[in-house]
Amino acid sequence: MFHTQRAVIVEGKYDKIRLSSILDALIITTDGFGIFNNKEKQTLIKRLAKEKGLLILTDSDAAGFKIRNLIKNIADEENVIHAYIPDIFGKEKRKTEYSKEGKLGVEGIDNSVLEEALRKSGFFNESECVKKQREITNADLYEAGLTGRENSAEKRRQLLLSLGLPQRLSGKNMLSILNTFMTYEEFREKCMENKAG
Repeated sequence: MFHTQRAVIVEGKYDKIRLSSILDALIITTDGFGIFNNKEKQTLIKRLAKEKGLLILTDSDAAGFKIRNLIKNIADEENVIHAYIPDIFGKEKRKTEYSKEGKLGVEGIDNSVLEEALRKSGFFNESECVKKQREITNADLYEAGLTGRENSAEKRRQLLLSLGLPQRLSGKNMLSILNTFMTYEEFREKCMENKAG
């Protein structure tokens, strides 16, 4: 299992599941072409690119390249790594029919092929894969009063507002994004600031 601070962009939830088996990272789905109309997600991706960097891994069909180009246009190119899967023809196990172009997407590619795609992109350079640090946990959110307590929703809203993040994030998504944007120590400091403020 490899770990990166970069956010990883894939098309759908099955791509995310496949990549999660080899990569420990914040993985964001575009929900296919849904990304074109989701300005909030576009803003989040732009911020992730600037602050953490992105790895884009979309399918190698026409749709995948359209999505990749949109992300490339909203993100700062110098903070983006592009990984490309090869054209492998076949049908994903969960699907009843071949895709329009007959190619396997990220979800249908073997882990060894995905790792090779990441290797070719330069992703495994020493500077890209980092040692895992202590993460913010659900227990930390509870201790800080952000979940499971009176006024937790308001405290979460205030924290997300102070961080410039979407206020509609669910607890699970919030936890992933907090771990991407800050260290545990920075989280504790921010919670203390919010208490004092």
